[in-house]
Amino acid sequence: MSTTRTRFAPSPTGPLHMGNARTALFNYLFAKNQKGIFVLRIEDTDRERSKPEWEKDVLENLEWLGLKWNEGPFRQSERTELYKKHLEKLIEEKKAYYCYCLPDELEAQRQDQMSRGEAPRYTGTCRTAGDREGKPSVIRFLTVSKQITFQDLIRGKISFDTALLGDFVIAKDLETPLYNFSVVIDDNEMNITHVIRGEDHIPNTPKQILMQEALGLSQPQYAHLPLLLGEDRTKLSKRHGDNSVTKFREQGYLPEAAINFLSLLGWNPGDNREIFSLEQLIKEFSLKHIQKGGAIFNINRLNYINGYYLRKKSLKELTELCLPYFVHEGLIEPTWKEKSVAGANIVGGHLGWKLIQECIVTQTKEKISLTQLEHIVALYQERLQKVSDIVELTDFFFVKELDYPKELLQWKKATDEETKESLKQVENILEEIDQWDKENLEKIIMPKANAGKDRGYMLWPFRVALTGKKASAGPFEIAEVLGKEQTIQRVQDAQKKL
Repeated sequence: MSTTRTRFAPSPTGPLHMGNARTALFNYLFAKNQKGIFVLRIEDTDRERSKPEWEKDVLENLEWLGLKWNEGPFRQSERTELYKKHLEKLIEEKKAYYCYCLPDELEAQRQDQMSRGEAPRYTGTCRTAGDREGKPSVIRFLTVSKQITFQDLIRGKISFDTALLGDFVIAKDLETPLYNFSVVIDDNEMNITHVIRGEDHIPNTPKQILMQEALGLSQPQYAHLPLLLGEDRTKLSKRHGDNSVTKFREQGYLPEAAINFLSLLGWNPGDNREIFSLEQLIKEFSLKHIQKGGAIFNINRLNYINGYYLRKKSLKELTELCLPYFVHEGLIEPTWKEKSVAGANIVGGHLGWKLIQECIVTQTKEKISLTQLEHIVALYQERLQKVSDIVELTDFFFVKELDYPKELLQWKKATDEETKESLKQVENILEEIDQWDKENLEKIIMPKANAGKDRGYMLWPFRVALTGKKASAGPFEIAEVLGKEQTIQRVQDAQKKL
């Protein structure tokens, strides 16, 4: 039995997006489940649009996701002679030919066919044109009219009438093959056994099978994945926003969460489980459990899964993940042990604390320790959906003065005077407290709050005074982290607003 070999073959014409990442993942999982080989091939024959920076983006994001390839990356731009040899063979055997038709002529032919209700296709005008050396041309495959049938591993039997294809272009010239031709040669040369790709490639499959037959090459098995859809159930595209893997990395999604989320877009294990490690996915993955219908890219589901993995992090690990965001947003200024990292782009990365000498709060110029940062992060570990959320949730810890409307301090229909009186009462209580921790603060203040007609009259303005936010962690936890002096100062500042 031959070894299973799958491939991921992106074009480096833009950033790796989540749809392509899912294709890479399914190829990886299938190969690993079958104890096979996962090949990476860069399809960079589009010389105008292919860029080194996009190839770098693909490689870095695959590594970040943990999808390490066994062979490659192979580049089509380095395989021109191989394609040329097979093109010359097809031309010599009269299975392909040079076409000299001008664009205007082709468009006129297309419009005529459409006016008669026919599917547009090339009619073979240049099949017998002979060599017209020096004139602009392309190379067309001579399509034999027949019925092509193949067994899709997801969709079952699929049939095509090749007469509807016409003679299609396979190369601009001997040095510039097009996608459908080069992919056939590469899949054969790399002994690919299974081609797992999006369903938008189904129309390419009969063309590729025709060329495989013409060249006497073996045919891999095909499996076409359901399309990714936006929540409006249309094909996921730029219209739905930036869906690049890099963007999700920068926002603070974890690779294990991204893998888990992507695996459930069109595949399920046959039960209601939602959390899977990469190792579990390798063990359980099967093409039999891939659905045929489109898969909805639901950001809320991704947030839920990412939040799950963030809660599983140790406090030290999570704080180190949050650290780059504190720095990037200008909340803290680190001094570096290694000068080389000082100018690095650290958003979406993991900046180990060991690289930092110390941190200083940007506005106050006071030092802040890792332990203090851990206390701040701990308050919001249960609330985080992505790491970047930490900035908006905790920025009030890092400022001199809070900026919020005085109306936010008012609980229900409390007047300014009632709110101010409540804050003054809190201030007097705080002044008398010596043991400054969450438990003791709560033990002393809660009876006073409950003694009123509604404890919200005391606790709501107290919390808003400390955070300047409509929603946050509880006031006792926040006061413990702020410390006695700063807590009292913020309560006094709130009174001044009133």
